[in-house]
Amino acid sequence: MKDRLEQLKATCDQDDDEVEIAVDNAAFMDEFFSQIEDIRSSIDKIDENVAEVKKLYSVILSAPTSEQKTQDDLEAITNDIKKMANNARNKLKTIERNLETEQQQERVSADMRIRKSQHAVLSRKFVEVMTKYNEAQVDFRERSKGRIQRQLEITGKATTDEELEEMLESGNAAVFTAGIVDSGISKQALSEIESRHKDIVRLESSIKELHDMFVDIAMLVESQGDIVDNIEKNVSQSVDHIVEAKEQTKKAVRYQTKARKVMSFFQLLLHFTVTSSSFVMFPTLPSTAFDTFKACSHTSPFENKSPTCVFATLWGFTHLSFTSFLLLCFCCL
Repeated sequence: MKDRLEQLKATCDQDDDEVEIAVDNAAFMDEFFSQIEDIRSSIDKIDENVAEVKKLYSVILSAPTSEQKTQDDLEAITNDIKKMANNARNKLKTIERNLETEQQQERVSADMRIRKSQHAVLSRKFVEVMTKYNEAQVDFRERSKGRIQRQLEITGKATTDEELEEMLESGNAAVFTAGIVDSGISKQALSEIESRHKDIVRLESSIKELHDMFVDIAMLVESQGDIVDNIEKNVSQSVDHIVEAKEQTKKAVRYQTKARKVMSFFQLLLHFTVTSSSFVMFPTLPSTAFDTFKACSHTSPFENKSPTCVFATLWGFTHLSFTSFLLLCFCCL
């Protein structure tokens, strides 16, 4: 007789290992989705801040010189965007490295495909938001540069775009005001030129800080283009299937309604067939019952207690009630 004790212990240990792996994997996925939610929250907040930045850009451009409070608000929001963008970017890069390690170890699983899809979608969303921010910055720079160029033209110091770019790259506001201080230019115009130059210098500093991070994530999204396209295709197909299912449901309801009408029609036809057959087989029964029913109509048949009268009354009421019921059902359907 074989000793099954060791085999049983081994089986129990194996089951415990499988349960432990399943629990660890579930905990790992919970942690992953927590990271995903954090990244998504950061991206949504960046999107909100970009909208606020656009408003502040409009305020700055609408005034000859920007107020210090407006500049402080803009700087605070810009710093928040930079902080949250770095947070989102670092977490996306960490997930990317983990996925690459698992892929090299050939540990492809359903969980890994889920994480890869989530990472691809958020990476693209991050690039879209940062692209929107970059477009707002570039638009503000161009409009600020246009204001400087117009003020210089007023002083008689016309400049080309190339010359203006060289002045901006020098980072020295004196380049703009040299030779025009004594030309009768108003202090307000001179102040606006200097203010716009400072705005552009601050803006270019912010653009340079975010440039490397933006390019890094943009390249990642480009390499994941097929993954994201497949996700969008699957979502589109799911929507199409839902619409098709709704149409099929409507057709099924229409077919069911028609089937009920046909069934009621056949029930009504069957009733009249049976009634007609009773007239043929028992020609005297309906007339006798009807005559008896008429004779008993002046008095209650149940008070009369005549079996014939009771039978005739019940037969008449049953016939009329059932016919009326079938007609009502047919009309309602």
